[in-house]
Amino acid sequence: MYKIIRKRILNSSVKSMDILAPKIAKKAEPGQFIILRVREDGERIPLTIADYDREEGTVTITFQEVGKTTMLLGNLEEGDNILDFVGPLGVPTNLEGYKKVAVIGGGLGAAIAYPQAKKIHSLGGEVHTIIGFRNKDIVILEEEMKAVSSKSFVTTDDGSYGKKGFVTDILKQLIDEGNDYDLVVAIGPLIMMKVVSDLTREYGIKTIVSMNPIMIDGTGMCGGCRVTVGGEVKFACVDGPDFDGHLIDFDEAMRRQGMYKEKEHKCRIGLGGN
Repeated sequence: MYKIIRKRILNSSVKSMDILAPKIAKKAEPGQFIILRVREDGERIPLTIADYDREEGTVTITFQEVGKTTMLLGNLEEGDNILDFVGPLGVPTNLEGYKKVAVIGGGLGAAIAYPQAKKIHSLGGEVHTIIGFRNKDIVILEEEMKAVSSKSFVTTDDGSYGKKGFVTDILKQLIDEGNDYDLVVAIGPLIMMKVVSDLTREYGIKTIVSMNPIMIDGTGMCGGCRVTVGGEVKFACVDGPDFDGHLIDFDEAMRRQGMYKEKEHKCRIGLGGN
């Protein structure tokens, strides 16, 4: 059993929890994930590690309540326990040696991008962060990003907060202003990562993206999380989840993601449904 030490509500549908898991916290690195199960009869779901504290022995997870399991998880409170919490899984992001990095997070991807920015900052690299959201109501982690950045920007699609437009608008502006990035990290919706990668390809800037396809066992055995990278099949759970954004077949990844839309669980917990 894994105790919930802290719980925070980031917006109307996104929550963050610090889980007491000393062995995982000891080895966790940015880019890795865990697989949890809330209760005995529950499903196993992967969540990217959003932060960790080795001294306290905690691992932070940030999630959006979009289905049965995340709704059940969100209903738990501080002091409650999660049944299973396995990790760290996946390959850590290689962030050593970069001097100037742009870290981009789209929507909930901001929570996954934060540990990358924090790590680069701790290694002495200059970090510029850009986080983008549909509107003001769902902005998360703005202050946390500022704390690990020399420049930090927020964009909203509708202009209700920060800069109106998309993360790529800010990134292109920064590049054109002469910022010589040796790495761009982009994490968020597939279409956002694709557009960022298309932009950085034009400028020859190395780009890392985090892929989150359907994942079942987390060990590479089921093949559900396969992605095509540079013409080769890779598995996000054991080969990633980070990959070279210039080599990802995003069109294939988006087609595969769309295949499951009609099959997705439509949770009615607390929504007044029958």
